[in-house]
Amino acid sequence: MNGLSLSELCCLFCCPPCPSRIAAKLAFLPPEPTYSIQTDETGARGTLRLTDRAEWQFSDKELESIEVFYTRSKRGNRIACMFVRCASNPKYTILFSHGNAVDIGQMASFYIGLGSRINCNIFSYDYSGYGASTGKPLERNLYADIDAAWQALRARYGISPDCVILYGQSIGTVPTVDLASRFECAAVILHSPLMSGMRVAFPDTRRTWCFDPFPSIDKASKISSPVLVIHGTEDEVIDFSHGLEMYEKCPHTVEPLWVEGAGHNDVELYGQYLERLKNFITTEIPPPRSV
Repeated sequence: MNGLSLSELCCLFCCPPCPSRIAAKLAFLPPEPTYSIQTDETGARGTLRLTDRAEWQFSDKELESIEVFYTRSKRGNRIACMFVRCASNPKYTILFSHGNAVDIGQMASFYIGLGSRINCNIFSYDYSGYGASTGKPLERNLYADIDAAWQALRARYGISPDCVILYGQSIGTVPTVDLASRFECAAVILHSPLMSGMRVAFPDTRRTWCFDPFPSIDKASKISSPVLVIHGTEDEVIDFSHGLEMYEKCPHTVEPLWVEGAGHNDVELYGQYLERLKNFITTEIPPPRSV
């Protein structure tokens, strides 16, 4: 989240713009694309081309386990999707909504490493205006983007909702909470979640204003799936208090993971991160009815 100048703050409260414009000001930082997708003549399947900026850490063999394609959101944007086959017989597939200032090209190596360690396949997508996805990064597009990814995952791979774990990181918790509040799934993981955009920009905010973007705190109570909340206690971007409040608001939370001393971008480097994820997935989620 970016800081705002005094004049911008005055403008914000005296003449509040629509939530999507505030969201763009506070949150969206799409990087220069780190990949491209070369589609076949049917347009149904694509080949992933990574640039050096993607910092790919594996060999061509692992690259072959990644499938990429485009889907279309209800707002008309072309959404780049990535399916990473990490496990031979996975019980769950993770629908991963990544953080800010990255795209799925940069995340590809992380997905391979994470999925292979927790025995899950990973499906991810880029928000409108990120990577190879078209359109602009706006709040209303964010919700349409995850809807398109959810439908593509289910239709293309025949995966039942009770075999899908929704994972949101940072800004990715916003579409994750929105989807989880409307659909049942196996479980939800909220990694460094935010209560709302205004509460990040103005920590003393105690209510949701009509122009407050990303009001996840107001949707949390509607999540019917088990929820694991993860947050670093020294998060310098989204204060630890956001994780605590989201944990309190979700009705079906399990024991959270508060990573002592971790900031916003290094939670994954702590040993208890993988350990907690494995335990959550193997012992705390009800078995899929469809398996």
